[in-house]
Amino acid sequence: MNNWSSCSAVERDPLRVSGAWVFRGTRVPVAALFENLEDGAQLADFVSWFPGVTLEQARAVLEHAASTLKAA
Repeated sequence: MNNWSSCSAVERDPLRVSGAWVFRGTRVPVAALFENLEDGAQLADFVSWFPGVTLEQARAVLEHAASTLKAA
């Protein structure tokens, strides 16, 4: 399981989006990035579809996920 608390691009508030990890400053769940990529979306598409999420945030989430997998 990924420990998102060490990723500065995301945040979690139990009173928003059912406590899911979201991109900081938005209500967009981190899971939405992975779901869209699995469905064939490009990173540029994702950030255009979800206003408020920056390309830098999306890249940081992917880098965090990759580093977590390497550590496992």
